[in-house]
Amino acid sequence: MSIEAPLTGLAEAPSRQARNSAAFWAATGRARGHEVIRRRGFLAVAGDERAGLRVLIQEPDLTADEVAEITDLTGRATGPVDAEDPFSATDLNHLGDMRSWQMPVMLWPPAPVAEPSMEVSRVTGEDDLRAAERAVIAGFELARFEPYRAGELFPMALLREAGVEVFVARLDGEVAGACVTAVEDGFGSHYWVGTPDAFRSRGVGRAVMLGSLAPLAGMPVTLTSSRLGRPLYESLGFTVAGESTWWATR
Repeated sequence: MSIEAPLTGLAEAPSRQARNSAAFWAATGRARGHEVIRRRGFLAVAGDERAGLRVLIQEPDLTADEVAEITDLTGRATGPVDAEDPFSATDLNHLGDMRSWQMPVMLWPPAPVAEPSMEVSRVTGEDDLRAAERAVIAGFELARFEPYRAGELFPMALLREAGVEVFVARLDGEVAGACVTAVEDGFGSHYWVGTPDAFRSRGVGRAVMLGSLAPLAGMPVTLTSSRLGRPLYESLGFTVAGESTWWATR
């Protein structure tokens, strides 16, 4: 039993990540006032010229009609296009001038969580949400959201979406990092774990992860990690469960 249970959880992680990502991006789309498109095999959020189109593959066996609809949505997108397939089973290389890469899907089992080394708090108000927004834009170098427009990445309405929480870490009194968590059907997941350059290599990423994992300690948690982020997540107890394939316009 002690060997089989983790294997079962790892096998389920890509599907759980797909469902959670769909829930999170649907919430984001609603909060931004963008169109949310639901199909059996994918969910898409069609945004404006800065947010662009987000496509989240939900099944490993997309039909020809579903792929054709994704192709049509991509062709009609008014901004950048991002697509992710946590199963790495769908070929979207025909979509045009897009770069493609893979990132690990990781799973964290329910476990006790250590105290962070700095203050980490859940965002409830406008000022902290704006600080989180700026930290993520800087940390991920989101040029599409420059020049900065308050509330464009994280509208206040996002805080009213069920299961979605935003966290900030403070260092020397300043917001030094942020992340978003989402809970869907008994699983948690992390998004936008970002630290601006000025605060890197000072334990901010670990702190904001610990602070945001604490409310999720009783459930499994998935995330999709960058290659650079993987060592941090492994040190926190996350295990690689598979590879997610991503595409983005150049």
